[in-house]
Amino acid sequence: MNILMTLSNPFVHDPRVYNEAITFTKAGHEVTVIAWDRKKENKEIDEKDGIKIIRVYNTFFMKILPYDIFRLPFWCKQGYKKALKFNQKKPIDIVHCHNLDTLPIGIKLKKKLGIPIVYDAHEIWGYMVSKDLPKPWADYYLWKEKNLLPKVDRIITVNEPLKEYFSKISNKKIILIMNSKPLQEKTYQQTKNEKFTILYIGTLTKTRFIPELIDVIKDIQDVHCVIGGIGKKDFVEKIKNKIKNIENVEFIGKVPFEQVIPMTKKSDLIINMIDPGDLNMRNALTNKQFESMVCGRPIIVTRGTYPSEFTQKEKCGIIIDYNKKELKKAIIELKENKQKREELGKNALKAAIREYNWEKQEEKLIKLYKEIK
Repeated sequence: MNILMTLSNPFVHDPRVYNEAITFTKAGHEVTVIAWDRKKENKEIDEKDGIKIIRVYNTFFMKILPYDIFRLPFWCKQGYKKALKFNQKKPIDIVHCHNLDTLPIGIKLKKKLGIPIVYDAHEIWGYMVSKDLPKPWADYYLWKEKNLLPKVDRIITVNEPLKEYFSKISNKKIILIMNSKPLQEKTYQQTKNEKFTILYIGTLTKTRFIPELIDVIKDIQDVHCVIGGIGKKDFVEKIKNKIKNIENVEFIGKVPFEQVIPMTKKSDLIINMIDPGDLNMRNALTNKQFESMVCGRPIIVTRGTYPSEFTQKEKCGIIIDYNKKELKKAIIELKENKQKREELGKNALKAAIREYNWEKQEEKLIKLYKEIK
């Protein structure tokens, strides 16, 4: 099969899309990703591990628009044109749309070419934009998604809360493909750090408790904290300035996804603080949750979120309120209690081996594509 994926980022750091694409190539399919590179920082025609990449850049008109939300229709138009041009060289068998901001491309391709659509909903898009846009905009996208779903053939989503959400607004078959990671080993491995090492790699936003984490760490002795990831320039600069005179916190910026698992294995504790007031993220199981599990590392998560329910069920971390006092207490507890740290880490690895690994997700993904071939 010739599979076309549509993606609204430049496809340089998207573990879920990469894992799915690699799964398809291993199964003998050809995969091409049409990706939106807003800043024109990468090659237009590219390839990564057998995955073909066609990037779409902003036109002059798109550049003069003030916000990405206004650029979306034009990105979809450009992506659709690229897809039709690609189809002339090699007919597309199926289009796999990642998130609502690429789904219009798939809808138009289905109408034009008569090919099926798989809709891969990483999140509830209307909830995600509600952080930055007025409520009418968020409501519009919730309405738009609900009205486009009858035109798709299958829905893929990432966790149980999202599966439940989509089952209420659509009668389409919904497949759960979690963001699990490939198994690394089947026996628990202790760390060998001279100092207790804490890791956060992920999206850098104010809802992830990063400045507060820095405040907590600077007052704890014999601890080394590594913070990495990407975010808006102003917020990243704020983090850099905050740690200038703090010796036990290191900021490493963007981390290639192939380095995330090795860094997780070398750490003693993973931080995953999510603001429970964030409508989108409180129902999300982030990559960190699964990275920590396959590496056998304990995690700290926020009470009142789906990650807290998941962590409690698997007994793989500590659940705390969204405040600095409890975070400090939890870090010190795991730093000083090696037995508890290892118990939680072993539970995490056990759950990953049993169920939460990419090998299990691959089986479901390949089965789905066989059904709609």
